[in-house]
Amino acid sequence: MAQSQLRPPTMADVARLAGVSHQTVSRVLGDHPNVRDRTRAKVLHAIEEMGYRRNFSARALVTRRTRTLGVVASDTTLYGPASTLFALEEAARAEGYLVSTVSLRRLTVDKVSEALEHLSQGGVEGVVAIAPQRSAVEALAELRHPFPVVTVGSGPSVGIPGVNVDQHLGARLATGHLLAAGHRTVWHLAGPEDWQEATDRAAGWRATLEKVGVAPPSTLRGDWSPLSGYRAGQELAGWVGRGLTAVFVANDQMALGVLRALREAGVRTPQDVAVVGFDDIPESEFFAPPLTTVRQDFAAVGKRSIALLLDLIEGREPSGASGIAIEPQLVVRASSFPYTSDQGAPPA
Repeated sequence: MAQSQLRPPTMADVARLAGVSHQTVSRVLGDHPNVRDRTRAKVLHAIEEMGYRRNFSARALVTRRTRTLGVVASDTTLYGPASTLFALEEAARAEGYLVSTVSLRRLTVDKVSEALEHLSQGGVEGVVAIAPQRSAVEALAELRHPFPVVTVGSGPSVGIPGVNVDQHLGARLATGHLLAAGHRTVWHLAGPEDWQEATDRAAGWRATLEKVGVAPPSTLRGDWSPLSGYRAGQELAGWVGRGLTAVFVANDQMALGVLRALREAGVRTPQDVAVVGFDDIPESEFFAPPLTTVRQDFAAVGKRSIALLLDLIEGREPSGASGIAIEPQLVVRASSFPYTSDQGAPPA
């Protein structure tokens, strides 16, 4: 039976095939500059031919570096946290790091403490916490941890280095778009109260209306689900003809429920009521009508978060450590066509 069938190839096997020393193979793997190009090519060819894979556990014993990062997350069934988690894992792999993830139902102090302890025992060099709820940030702030921690989605000024999409700006883009289309005011269906992103989106909506001298209507609140959007949409339908012509919904899933409720009530979108969502989920362009929404750059969030964490691990002075903001983008589709309501001409 061939050696490759009995056991995986070792560094010594690669050295024999390449006709070099064990130390030379180690230098090539470590990208050491003092290796001749010809020798490096021979070693890399031998690695590829044998299918050699580095033993990270053995390497960690020597270097005391595990090349492993931790992620603590909750609500990963939702589009935002799930997309953030995927982006973090992708960015970490691009930097040559493995990722160990702990998913929690709730980010309480006890649960977060257990998660950090678990990751510490696994030898992670740093942790990214996807912590969109204020309770999660409070839990992280109370705990001591033996490695750098970076937050995502926690908003600015939380006392922990973090990366966030500028939710306030995204809400201003959405609300301003509807006002520019001629709507006298914009109603808002907000997300859960404990979510910092929901708070920031509501604040951006309110600030945009107040800037043009419009008193914000009463806020409706959902839980990010299409069902909560549907129930809010039934309530909103009752205000059609009494000043409601535009709605900014805090996420696309709730907007889907709003669109269905309005349609069932005989309310046309966008002719009677324009609707704008947030997130730009893959399905949003296939809603009926296609949904105008705010796109978050999750890939940029992942890259900036991992870069910030690696800076902290390596002891480098990171730029924007107190809070890195990623700009969102408004994506205009059919659900918010310019104001064409039969209820009267738009304001001048």
